[in-house]
Amino acid sequence: MTFELTSLLKRAVQLHGREGATVHGTRQRTWAEIATRSAKLAGALRALGVRPGDPVAILAHASDRYLEYLWGVLWAGGVLDPMNVRHARPEIAYCLNDSVAKILLVDGAFAAMTPALRQDAPHLATLIWIGDGPAPDGMLDYEALVARAAPAEDARRRNDDLAGIFYTGGTTGQAKGVMLSHTNLMTAVLVGYGTRMVAEGSALLHTMPLFHLSGIVTMLSATGRGNRNILPPRFEPGEALRLIEQYRPTAVVFAPTMLQMLLDHPAFAQTDVSSLETVTYGASPMPEPLLRRAIAVLPKTCGFVQAYGMTETSASVTLLGREDHDPDAPTAHRLRAAGRVVPVSELRIVGPDGNEVPRGQTGEIAARGPNVMLGYLNKPEETAKALRDGWMHTGDGGYMDEDGYIYVVDRMKDMIVSGGENVYSVEVESAVSRFPAVALCAVIGIPHPKWGEAVHAIIQLKPDASATAEEIITHCREQIAGYKCPRSVDIRSEPLPLTAAGKIQKNVLRAPFWEGYARRVN
Repeated sequence: MTFELTSLLKRAVQLHGREGATVHGTRQRTWAEIATRSAKLAGALRALGVRPGDPVAILAHASDRYLEYLWGVLWAGGVLDPMNVRHARPEIAYCLNDSVAKILLVDGAFAAMTPALRQDAPHLATLIWIGDGPAPDGMLDYEALVARAAPAEDARRRNDDLAGIFYTGGTTGQAKGVMLSHTNLMTAVLVGYGTRMVAEGSALLHTMPLFHLSGIVTMLSATGRGNRNILPPRFEPGEALRLIEQYRPTAVVFAPTMLQMLLDHPAFAQTDVSSLETVTYGASPMPEPLLRRAIAVLPKTCGFVQAYGMTETSASVTLLGREDHDPDAPTAHRLRAAGRVVPVSELRIVGPDGNEVPRGQTGEIAARGPNVMLGYLNKPEETAKALRDGWMHTGDGGYMDEDGYIYVVDRMKDMIVSGGENVYSVEVESAVSRFPAVALCAVIGIPHPKWGEAVHAIIQLKPDASATAEEIITHCREQIAGYKCPRSVDIRSEPLPLTAAGKIQKNVLRAPFWEGYARRVN
């Protein structure tokens, strides 16, 4: 079987060419227009030297041009390389240097950063302005490039050819570029079609950032079905409610924090949300009270689907379907589950020895299948640790019940999920430790009513040194993305608990914060 992502765009044009493809502000385009412009962008990229397998980076918020970037790069035979818009400049520069991208597309939100990025990533040869208005000095204008370029022929890369590099947090303190193939991403699309998330030719409101793999996969899926994509630059609950009422989308995708912000917004009660048929949620554990609330206040005709997975598994490895979201059914306990394995994958719970454990016993969740990544870019040791005998070891602790439902109960790797974003403790600890007064630091995740989990730093200072929590947080904001920075800091005079080998006992530090919780994720 051939997995070729550009076939999704060809299908959209063939079946829905005259229909609406994008809504971004006052600008709307059809699928025929998007396809033509994407092919012309591919021609422009080839003229700029892009060859099959070359990464093309983007640093921008969601827009119709972001969709054209996605298809233009794939059409040209290049590799998608989206930058996390929430990262600090040093983190973005690291990713650009790691992928050795020579072309970067930038919108207005990040134009001021580009002179410094040119210095930080000297191999950047070309910057392309995809914002509105005139291009800044030193950048090529996107619209001018598209206008004068000849449409390229589809490069038709496929199967195990690299399609994208998607950066996620690193256990070593450095981001890891997850390499996903055409097969990986097409598998994710086909899995999504099985959720009945959105009907052929209907409308979809995009809320997840497009640098997130969930946003990319949703966009690929929406293309294959010729959906109309409503694309606000970023999620804002009041604006999302306005767009739902105006454009009547049938489907939305939320992280739990987004859903809570939507339901809490003063305009929610007055907004007509009756068009919604499917709410898909994921990125972090959904608190059961919030899920029950959403089921109660959204239309009875609206179904809920949970997707659990990670960037390394091309998004979903389990799904909790509509049929498992009845809060009054005898199986209502499944609202706490992550779902059952998707049709294309294998899933098992393994012990420290790598062998499968009995049903009901907690171990590490491991997955295998065509959705599992090729590996981490330039990180063979990290790849070997994660991929063992073909199995992706997720680092999440969970168990499988007798009916095959997976329940995530803890994290076996040192990771915090705050507001749907993965935060690796070691990244934060590295930033905190660069503060001159800090002797020892442990970063843990603690429960938070809005963000699910909050980043909390526990610090021991050097003898005779002084510092405040505010000073340490401000220091971190200069080093790492804001969402990774500690929300709270505990400066302790007593020694931090250590193992015999001198390692900080984070389980001891975490325990008081998680008393009364049935699971160690929130």
